Amino acid sequence: MDRAPGPSVRLRLTLSYAGFLMVAGALLLAAVWLFLLRYVPERALIVPSGTPIRYDVFPVRSNLLRVFAPRAAGVLAFLLVFGLVGGWFLAGRMLAPLTRVTEATREAANGSLTHRIRLPGRRDEFRELADAFDTMLARLDAHVAEQRRFAANASHELRTPLAISKALLDVARTDPERDTAELLDRLHAVNARAIDLTEALLLVSRAEQRSFEREDVDLSLLAEEATETLLPLAEKHGISIETSGEFTPTMGSEALLLQLTMNLVHNAIVHNLSEGRVWVSTAVLPETVTLTVENTGEQLCPELAATLTEPFRRGTERVHTDHAGAGLGLAIVQTVTHAHDGTLTLSPRPSGGLRITVELPVR
Repeated sequence: MDRAPGPSVRLRLTLSYAGFLMVAGALLLAAVWLFLLRYVPERALIVPSGTPIRYDVFPVRSNLLRVFAPRAAGVLAFLLVFGLVGGWFLAGRMLAPLTRVTEATREAANGSLTHRIRLPGRRDEFRELADAFDTMLARLDAHVAEQRRFAANASHELRTPLAISKALLDVARTDPERDTAELLDRLHAVNARAIDLTEALLLVSRAEQRSFEREDVDLSLLAEEATETLLPLAEKHGISIETSGEFTPTMGSEALLLQLTMNLVHNAIVHNLSEGRVWVSTAVLPETVTLTVENTGEQLCPELAATLTEPFRRGTERVHTDHAGAGLGLAIVQTVTHAHDGTLTLSPRPSGGLRITVELPVR
């Protein structure tokens, strides 16, 4: 934004300091005049005859003013110069932290988010501002890095089905006798995968922007709906599902929270062992409600479990090949959870598998 140039904050503070000092000096001199000089007689005293004479000095007001006024003016001039010089120095010292914040802001505006102010000293208003700015830069840096990584992964994932479709069409063009039905089936599968990936990306974007209306939601009903919907998939792979819980009230988007629950249950089914089990439960705590999904499976280390919410992260060694997914299931869960001011916890089960807990504010 273009603005007309104006006096600097340092100059204005300097003038304020000097002006305050001048006013204080003038008030002090006025107090001397009001409470001291007015008691000085205007003319010399006449001593009656016979009165004992004391050899004291009796000043006259006019003579005292002639002596006092120039010196008072000199004192005010000194206060003015001292206020300007001292105010300029003090204002510079006080505004030095703001200069560092301004430099860091300019670097951030130029695209450099790695710079930090790290203002030393004890906590005060300027250091709180600098610390808050450093925290904001750190979050922006992490967010930008995540967005770049997400965009690169999304581009790669979307390029794969397009490249496969192009290869299938090229083969069909060079081989007119190829089975058309097989080609159409493969193109349909590739196209369906691309559509699923695009819808998942749109869902992540919608959740991140929090562009949804909040309403009363019962997580226990969503858990039952998700398990009933995915029961055929579980039966196909020989997975048994157990659902338990009570009335679990929260606030949020019913569609997004249902998608969150569906992703958790689907993930627990396809990332499982043959003849495995899945447990879905809800609970009400004093200030939060929880949705917990557990499954059997192979042993997982905590380091691997912490990375499963990254976009396009797949445990390919544990995924059924016909339901590999787009790699956005848990990433969507994490995004929806954060959009509802909740927390997501992933922890390996001692006997194998994963326990995922979503904690949301209670209604």
